[in-house]
Amino acid sequence: MKNDKIEICKETVVNYEKVEAVKKELPSTREIADLSEIFKVLGDPTRLKIVLALAKEELCVCDLATLVNLSVSAISHQLRLLRNLRLVKYRKSGKMVYYLLDDDHIESIINQALVHIRE
Repeated sequence: MKNDKIEICKETVVNYEKVEAVKKELPSTREIADLSEIFKVLGDPTRLKIVLALAKEELCVCDLATLVNLSVSAISHQLRLLRNLRLVKYRKSGKMVYYLLDDDHIESIINQALVHIRE
């Protein structure tokens, strides 16, 4: 952190007009809960590494297990969590199953976060 000191108001004066205007613009409670769940899942370094890898290339479970140095079973568990939130999807090719990001949105979120931390 650049500055550990938190600045706060010296007086308590609530601008109810602003509060109400912002409240109307916020996502629904359900959307906030879903968004929070995505950030929780991406908060795990292993899952984040999987997502970062899949942003570069579609990979099979064995590739991912080797990449993050985990068992196939452990990777499968992580992929299930990511798939349940629609962050990754898979395609079958013969006996192989390849994982890739579900869409460009997740890559955009990750890239924006990287730009933020690199500034």
